[in-house]
Amino acid sequence: MKVQPVTLSGSLVHLEPLQPEHHDGLVAAAQDGELWQLWYTSVPEPSGMAAEIERRLHFQETGQMVPFTARRLKDDRIIGMTSLMNIDQALPRVEIGSTWNAASSHGSGTNAESKLLLLTHAFEELGCPAVELRTHWLNAQSRAAIERLGARLDGILRSHTRAKDGTLRDTCVYSIVASEWPAVRSGLEFRLNRHQQQT
Repeated sequence: MKVQPVTLSGSLVHLEPLQPEHHDGLVAAAQDGELWQLWYTSVPEPSGMAAEIERRLHFQETGQMVPFTARRLKDDRIIGMTSLMNIDQALPRVEIGSTWNAASSHGSGTNAESKLLLLTHAFEELGCPAVELRTHWLNAQSRAAIERLGARLDGILRSHTRAKDGTLRDTCVYSIVASEWPAVRSGLEFRLNRHQQQT
């Protein structure tokens, strides 16, 4: 099955195909915590949001990316972006990446549910044999979140790319393979159920 734009909905968050009209909501989400100031991430500054939307939509046109806008259901507020990227249409195989979320949404369960929606789509609808996740070696928060999913570290690409401040980035490459997916799904569902019981 070809990887193409799709809408994915859960109980906390709605992932919809990225559109230019999401610009203002995405700017407000990035300003929530001034996320672009974190040197180890690639969250666009407000002045660069239009260009980032255009960049992601270009990659969608070439079949390399399916970008999403994340919308929190309880208040219909846009809280960030994520994508299926580095798509190998032949396998198919995808990476879940280029993800960022407004600071006020951290710990709310929306990111975990977004991952559950994307992984379910990748494994159960697209038939991916594996899904990849990558992050900066020094981004301890992101690495911990990926490891909580149940993803395994495949390796570290040393001096792999340049961060936005010009420093060389070591990239941690994680993956989940299809045989691991049922356990990963159960873990995510348990976390989300427990979170909802506590709120």
